[in-house]
Amino acid sequence: MQAFLISTGVVALGEMGDKTQLLAFVLAARFKRPLPIILGILAATLVNHGLAGELGHLIASRLGPDTLRWAVGLGFLAMAAWILVPDRADDDAGAAEPRWGVLGTTLVSFFFAEMGDKTQIATMGLAARFHDLVPVVAGTTLGMMIADVPAVFLGDKFAGRLALPWLRAGAAVLFALLGLASLLGPALGF
Repeated sequence: MQAFLISTGVVALGEMGDKTQLLAFVLAARFKRPLPIILGILAATLVNHGLAGELGHLIASRLGPDTLRWAVGLGFLAMAAWILVPDRADDDAGAAEPRWGVLGTTLVSFFFAEMGDKTQIATMGLAARFHDLVPVVAGTTLGMMIADVPAVFLGDKFAGRLALPWLRAGAAVLFALLGLASLLGPALGF
């Protein structure tokens, strides 16, 4: 349960102001069809985070416990710094004609937008840290949905009302705490 809850919280906070959340705003404003957009986000996230979680699990099985602890700890500290840098949607993120329909366009856009993204890398780190793939992927997927579904329903009107710098700072603190816990955990007895 801990892996699920931490994964959900980390990604929900980390996704605030992220390029995929901005992509959700763009797609919602362009297509005005929330259900296929939400289903596309869900499918893309499950596949992307499933692959990332599996890679994190594989890396964890190959590294020794001390090397893994340092890699995960330093990775989370790097994520804490990275998350403070605001993302912006690509200028052409929603410009493609919906050749595959709204669902297909959303699925493909989100899948590729998540490649190398903070939340995908966080999923890898969380899967390596917790050694429990299903709760991590379920949690990171729920975190994405918590952040992106309101963006779909409220569109760009919602973006102006969020204090994104404060949300990014909160997410950075959470990533930093996870990094420090990974690095200092054995010395502190957890």
